[in-house]
Amino acid sequence: MKPMEIGIFETKTHLSDIIQRVLEGEHFYITRRGKRVAELRPVTQERLPLEHGCARNDDYYMAPDFDEPLEEMKEYT
Repeated sequence: MKPMEIGIFETKTHLSDIIQRVLEGEHFYITRRGKRVAELRPVTQERLPLEHGCARNDDYYMAPDFDEPLEEMKEYT
């Protein structure tokens, strides 16, 4: 979908409608006297890059007893 150009006055007048269209995936350039001054587009969710061995990421947690045998499985070991 090609971005549309829209003037500042029209943007102020129809902001709610424009925001709804952005939420649906449209992309706008806001112009002042025919020159692009801003861009309005959907926000992409930021994703943390995974490192080799994802346990190195700060948000990752593994219990210290993760690899200990389970109580109900002790009879099989």
